[in-house]
Amino acid sequence: GKLVSFVDGMVTDTPDLADEMYENAALHDENGAWQMIFGVNTIPECRKKGYAGQLIRCAIEQAKKEGRKGLVLTCKDKLLHYYEDFGFVNEGVSKSVHGNVVWYQMRLML
Repeated sequence: GKLVSFVDGMVTDTPDLADEMYENAALHDENGAWQMIFGVNTIPECRKKGYAGQLIRCAIEQAKKEGRKGLVLTCKDKLLHYYEDFGFVNEGVSKSVHGNVVWYQMRLML
């Protein structure tokens, strides 16, 4: 009965994740081709138990059921290998400057 992990994002026809998507919910398009993932979050005491991975797999399956072209996320370099294990491909440094850090865009084609 306790929320310990979640994945958040939006759907759009825009193929690349852009910073304005975080701030403008009106950019969400229910019929969009791309599932954007803004964050994969797990409370600290529940990390390393597989919850986030289960949710990522669920997000992938849901995107397939909904007929999306794929999923897109950004992450820091230390997590590239984690998302690669789910089939995401590193497309290089993102245009995002969210939080004034370097982000890498990753895409999973369905």
